[in-house]
Amino acid sequence: MNQRDLSSTFDPDGPETQKARRRVANPWLLRAFMFTKLPLALFAGLRVRSLDRRVCEVTVPYGWMTTNPFKSTYFAVLAMAAEMSTGALGLALVETGPEPVSFLIVGMDAKFTKKAADLTTFRCEDGEKFVEAYLKTLATGESTKVTAETIGVNKAGDEVARFNFTWSFKRKRA
Repeated sequence: MNQRDLSSTFDPDGPETQKARRRVANPWLLRAFMFTKLPLALFAGLRVRSLDRRVCEVTVPYGWMTTNPFKSTYFAVLAMAAEMSTGALGLALVETGPEPVSFLIVGMDAKFTKKAADLTTFRCEDGEKFVEAYLKTLATGESTKVTAETIGVNKAGDEVARFNFTWSFKRKRA
């Protein structure tokens, strides 16, 4: 099967990909995954609140484990939640695709707009960008980059931070 056939036969909404998304959104399975692969995210209390083809929402609590000396959520914890809200959108594709593809952050920028002093929810609505980039990588065999924006808001709905992560999809060599 050639590269173009791989991209045309892979369904980003197929049953295996939907199953992978449900696993990530399942609180118990996510905790098991974080225990083995992302222990700091587990310790910080990150939770995937929703995940589908287009959107991912991740929350991070405000508490003694995530607070800095200035009584706000530590920026690195906010960055973990923001990263997860973008990365989960690509992870389901990589896990279920027809060929091995690496998935890696190659860039990040952030803007902090308000003190994060309660639950922060990061929402990324760039899922279609991940699908397009992944399918392009399958079709061409070339590395493809995607930049996804995620916005963190507090309980009142006020923006506390905005992150842009650039991810790279690259077919693995046999």
